[in-house]
Amino acid sequence: MEQRTFNQLLAAAVKNGASDIHLKAGAPPALRISGSLLPVKVPALAPDDTQAITQFVLSSARWKGDIHDLRDWDTSYAVDEVGRFRVSIFRQKGNFALVLRAIPFGVPTVDSLGLPPVVKTMAEYERGLVLVTGVTGSGKSSTLAAIVRQINETTRAHILTIEDPIEFLHEDKLSRITQREIGPDTGNFAQALRAALRQDPDVILVGEMRDTETIEIALKAAETGHLVLSTVHTTDAARTIGRLCDAFPADAQEPLRHRLAENLKGTISQRLLPKAQGKGRVVAAEVMVSTDAIREYIVDPERTHEITDYLSKNRDVYGTQSFDQHLSELYRAGTITLDVAKSAASNPSDFERALSFE
Repeated sequence: MEQRTFNQLLAAAVKNGASDIHLKAGAPPALRISGSLLPVKVPALAPDDTQAITQFVLSSARWKGDIHDLRDWDTSYAVDEVGRFRVSIFRQKGNFALVLRAIPFGVPTVDSLGLPPVVKTMAEYERGLVLVTGVTGSGKSSTLAAIVRQINETTRAHILTIEDPIEFLHEDKLSRITQREIGPDTGNFAQALRAALRQDPDVILVGEMRDTETIEIALKAAETGHLVLSTVHTTDAARTIGRLCDAFPADAQEPLRHRLAENLKGTISQRLLPKAQGKGRVVAAEVMVSTDAIREYIVDPERTHEITDYLSKNRDVYGTQSFDQHLSELYRAGTITLDVAKSAASNPSDFERALSFE
């Protein structure tokens, strides 16, 4: 396959609204559109095709090794006037395979993502930890990019991002933005985060809280007057707290809960759901902001599960919301179908019963 043909495939994928492009030898390319993986009606790719594509991607990724030694590699790839792509290169059955995630050139806004106004308030925090959570492919990177854009457009600050790889490209507006990529610019998240504390940042974005060392340094950064933004692969606020605590030994979990209670300023837990119209997806989000009650629930492991009910009961006061509240809102607006809402609800039968009383 020629590079021009590969770029045309990516352009067609973006034009058709694909979020991901799957490429492997022995099968035609496949596009994930509105959550479904659909094959492209072209001949199957040969091993030489996927190797050629791998070389196209690596030629712009500063890969210095022998391609025959490559087993797993994450990087990015850009096509002029089409977009950027986060790329995972790997081996399957001895041949190269790739999955590319489409990243628009334009940085989204909080409003364009359909997130509640309180998310803009989170961008105004001067210190603390704000986490965006969800499974892979739930739009966490887009939400983080929107928060960074909000800060960039409203505050004179130094925003330092640590990413693997760099996804959305930010231009300096009111803020000065430094974007560092794992691999070309630094060794790993923990190393870059430790160095970041000496680089006069006001805001630090850490692509992912992968290990105890990264969590520890991120908390230290929040405690010392920085706003830290990051992601965790969890489905809601209560599980996020549990996941962070479980990363540490049992005897360290109680002090960690106190540190989280003091420094965790908010969480945005999200899922991407197919729209009722059949094309595109929409974010459904649970949003938590720190209050005295939330801090109590974080400190006491026996009460952490009470967070979800608290979020739904205090929506009008603090701007928080539970998943089911947002699902109900999206269904009432005709954005998603009842079946989609029920399948995503925390408890489908309780959700449907609550709808009947609205």
